Amino acid sequence: MQDNEYKLQQAEGGTEQTSDNIKAPLEESPISEPNVSEEATSENKEENKTESSDSKEDSAKDSDSPNDPIDEIDESNAEDAEDTDNEKRHYIPFLDYHSMPMENLVGELQKLVRNEKVQAIGKHVSAIKYEFDQKFQEFLEHKKEEFVSKGGNEIDFKYNSVAKRQFNEVYADYREKRDQYYKQLEQNLKNNLQKRLEIIEELKGLIDVEEDINTTYNNFKNLQESWKNAGPIPRNHYNDVWRTYHHHMEIFYDFLHLNRELRDLDFKHNLEEKQKLVERAEALADEPDLNKAFRELQTLHKIWKEDIGPVAKENREEIWERFSNATKAMHQRRQEHFQEQEKVYEKNLEKKQDIIASIVQISGNVANGHRALQQQISEVEKLRDSFFKAGKVPQRVNEETWSHFKDAVRKFNRNKNAFYKNQKKEQQQNLDKKKALLDLAISLKDRDDWDEVTPEMKRIQSEWKKIGHVPRRYSDKIWKDFKDACNHYFDRLHSDKNEAQKDEYENFEKKNACLERLKEFQLSGDKKKDLAEIKEFLAEWKQYGRIPYNKKHINGKFSKIVDALLKKLGVSRQESELIKYGNKVQELAKTEDDRAIGNERVFIRRKIDESKSEIRQLENNLQFFSNDSEDNPLVQEVIKNIDNQKEALQTWKEKLKKLNILENRLNREAEEEENSNDNEEE
Repeated sequence: MQDNEYKLQQAEGGTEQTSDNIKAPLEESPISEPNVSEEATSENKEENKTESSDSKEDSAKDSDSPNDPIDEIDESNAEDAEDTDNEKRHYIPFLDYHSMPMENLVGELQKLVRNEKVQAIGKHVSAIKYEFDQKFQEFLEHKKEEFVSKGGNEIDFKYNSVAKRQFNEVYADYREKRDQYYKQLEQNLKNNLQKRLEIIEELKGLIDVEEDINTTYNNFKNLQESWKNAGPIPRNHYNDVWRTYHHHMEIFYDFLHLNRELRDLDFKHNLEEKQKLVERAEALADEPDLNKAFRELQTLHKIWKEDIGPVAKENREEIWERFSNATKAMHQRRQEHFQEQEKVYEKNLEKKQDIIASIVQISGNVANGHRALQQQISEVEKLRDSFFKAGKVPQRVNEETWSHFKDAVRKFNRNKNAFYKNQKKEQQQNLDKKKALLDLAISLKDRDDWDEVTPEMKRIQSEWKKIGHVPRRYSDKIWKDFKDACNHYFDRLHSDKNEAQKDEYENFEKKNACLERLKEFQLSGDKKKDLAEIKEFLAEWKQYGRIPYNKKHINGKFSKIVDALLKKLGVSRQESELIKYGNKVQELAKTEDDRAIGNERVFIRRKIDESKSEIRQLENNLQFFSNDSEDNPLVQEVIKNIDNQKEALQTWKEKLKKLNILENRLNREAEEEENSNDNEEE
C-alpha cells in the first residue's frame, strides 16, 4: 500500500514513469517527425503560449538525437485535444513555399486564413512568413542598391511594396483571429482542467470509501463517463493529467477488493479492444502512404489512452510491447524515408551550389554593352528561379546556402547598376546634344533663305544620327519634335519649289541681267559714290529672291565680282561681309514674321559657338608644335586657320550687333507708335 502511495505521488507530480509496467516502453525512441519546411521557424517569444508550444516542437525536430516516439505522438495528440478542429492541420497540404514568389505566398496565406481553422494553420503560416521575409529582404536590398547607385543617400531610402502591405494586412488578420480564438478557448480549457482534476480526486477517494463493492464500481463507471465528457484541456497539462488519471484507474483495479467477475470482465473487454488497436497498428506497415499511416497511428494512440481502460496485470506488458513494436516499425519506415529525403536534399544542395557558382561567374564578368547585359540579366533571373525550384537542402546548411545565394545576386546587381549609372551619364550628355540640335532645327524651320538653311538642316540631321541613345523616357518625344521640325522645313521647301518654279526662272533672268550690268560697271574713283552704287546692286540682287537650284552658281559669280570691286575700293573682307549683311538686315526689318529676327539670332549665335570651338581646337593643336619653328608649314597653316577663324568670329559678332541694333530700333518704333495711339485716344 505504501508502494502504491509512492507511485501515486510520482504521478501527481507529473513524472514520465507512472508505473513499472509503462516505464520500459517510454524509454524507447523509434520515431522522429521531419521538418515541415527546411526554413520554417517558430514565432517570436512574444507570441502566445500556443506558439511557444509549436516552437518547442520545432526545436525538438531540429535536434540530431531522435525523439521518443510515444512522447512525440502524445505531444501531437495533446495539441489536437485542445480542439477537435485542430486535427485538420494534418490534412492541409504543406506546399513548396520556398519556390513561390512573394505574390503567390500572399495568396496562399490569404487562402489559409479565409478557408481554414485558425488553430490548424500555425505551422503553415510560420513557414510562409519565413519564406516571404527572406524574399522580401532580398528584394528590398536590391531596390536599395539601385537607389544608392542612382545617387541617392542610403538613409533616405524608402520603398512602398504592395506585396508587403498585403502580406502584413493578411498576417495581422491571422494574428487577430488567432488571439481571439485562444482568448475564448483559454477559460474553457481551465474549467475543463479543473473538472478533470476533481474527477481524479473523486477517483482517488473511491479507495477509502467503505461501501458496497457494486456501488463503488458503479460510481467508478460514472466517473469514467464524466471523464469522457469533461471536454478539452490545455495541451501543456494533457499528458500529465491523462497519466495521473490512468494511474489511479490502475490503482482502483489492482488494489481494491472489487468483484472479481466485474473486474475480469472489464479487463477482458479492454484487452480485446487493445488487441484490435495493435492489429490495426501492425497492419499500417503495409500502408503505402506514410503520412496517412502515421496519422492513423496517432489516432490509435489517442484511442488507447483516452477510450480504453487498463487490462489485467499479467497482460499489460505483453500487449503494450506489441503496440510499441508496431510503433517502432513505423518509426523505422519513417527514418528510412527521411534518409532518402536527406539524399534528395543533398542533391538539391549540389544543384543550388552549381547555380550560385554560375551567378558568381556572371557577376565577375558583367558585360559592357546594353544588349549583352540584358541577356545576362535574363540569365541571372532564370538561375534565380531555378534556385527556388531546386528544392529543399539539408537544414544544417540552409542559412549558409541562402546567404551565398544572396551575396552572388547582390554582387551582380551592384556591377549591373554601376554600368547603367555610367550609361545614364552618357545618355544625359547625348540628350543635351540632341536638345541643342532640336532648338537649332526649330529656329530654322520657318526660314525662307533656302540656300543657307537647307545645307544647315541636312548637317543637323547628319549630326543627330551620330549621337547615341538618350534616356528612354525622353527618346520618343525628342525624336518626334525633331522629326516634326525637319519635316516642317522640308515640306515648306518642296512646296515652295513646286509653286514658285516659274517665279524662280523669272528671278534668274532678272539676276542674270543684273549680273551683266554689274560686269559692265566701272569704278569712278569716288569711293562714296561707288560704294553706294554697289549697295544698290546688292539690294537689287537680294530683292529678286530664289532661283532654280541648278542655277545657284550665278550667286557665286555675283558675290565674286562684288568682292573684287569692294577690294579695289579698299574695303576689308569683314567690312565687305557686313555690307552684304546690311541688306539682309533691311529685309528682316520689312518682314512681317515676328520670329524671323529671333531665328536669325539663334543661327548667328550657333555660328559664334562653332567659331569659338574651332579656335580652341586649333589652339590645342598648336601646342603639339611648341618646340617647332614658326617656319614649319604645318605651324603656319594652323596659325593661318586660327586667324581666319578669329576674323570670322569677329564678323559674326558684328552681324549679331547689327541685328540687336535693328531689334532695338523696331522695338522703339513700336513703342512710340503705341504711345502715339494712346495719346490720340485721350
